[in-house]
Amino acid sequence: MKKNLFKYAKKFLPLIGIVILLYIIYSLDIEDIKNAFLSINPLYILVALLLTLPRVLVRNFGWQLIQKEQKIKLSFFRSLKIFLIGFFYCSITPSFIGHLMRAPYMKEDTGEPYGKLFVNIIIDSTLRTISSYLMIFIGGLLVITYFPDIFWKNTSIFAIVLIIFLIILLSAFYFIKKERGEKIFHTLIRYIIPKKLKDNSYRFVNTFYKDFPKVNRLIPPLLLSFIVWIFFFTQEYIIVMAMGLDSEIPYHFFIFLFPLANVAGYLPITFAGLGVREGTSIFIFTTLFGVGEAEILVFTLVGFIITDIFTGFIGFLVSLTEAGEKKSIPI
Repeated sequence: MKKNLFKYAKKFLPLIGIVILLYIIYSLDIEDIKNAFLSINPLYILVALLLTLPRVLVRNFGWQLIQKEQKIKLSFFRSLKIFLIGFFYCSITPSFIGHLMRAPYMKEDTGEPYGKLFVNIIIDSTLRTISSYLMIFIGGLLVITYFPDIFWKNTSIFAIVLIIFLIILLSAFYFIKKERGEKIFHTLIRYIIPKKLKDNSYRFVNTFYKDFPKVNRLIPPLLLSFIVWIFFFTQEYIIVMAMGLDSEIPYHFFIFLFPLANVAGYLPITFAGLGVREGTSIFIFTTLFGVGEAEILVFTLVGFIITDIFTGFIGFLVSLTEAGEKKSIPI
């Protein structure tokens, strides 16, 4: 019975976000949504799309700094192709786990063990997550300063974000140390992994700390993550401008508050945050600025298409250039 429940949960849990999105659309006036779409100046969309190039180039450069520290040898162009392919998969998977699809391509090109490549991707994603939570922290300070009453009425939301952020930081601090990390992983393998998978599992985790980078060498890619997020949320804000809402939502508020909605989309109950991000955005911007729900729904959806779907589509096209099937390479 429990196994069946888990099986169905895995199948239907990612659809919750879609249900939320459909409910939001159903609860709003379709005419308001249509008018909000029609109010968008297409020239702004072109400008927002053009920012995709510098965003992915900076993101790839930051990832290459991590690769260099781990002695993973990929050219800038090849690394960019692999990143875009990973972005394609993450744009269609729950909680953006599709980024792990970079590993097989990296494996084929470098011959490095999967454990090391897995850690490389986790470090890249962790730095990106930490930088987004720091932006949320700044957003929280802005809310305290300009909307103290609203902040104290919604402290539970910021408390949850703070707790998650502390968990991420403490986990990163704990697993940075090889002795601590390997001890935990080996214990999990010993007591949880089936016997027939233990050998491969040990080989996998035993390469986690191969060429592990020093913490101070991760500061530059962390700073670059901030720049990438600025590009990302600026693309979203250009749509706000295209709808004439920039007079109601100041740029500096948007750039530090929208990350909260973006992080909410990481919940593994939807595909690429769809539905959860829109619902959180509606809560934030109606509460703080009184913007109409239909307008918020539209700029989050159009922004998602520009920042995620468009980049994912490029990644899809790049994936088509990868000739032949990937060979299965042992760990």
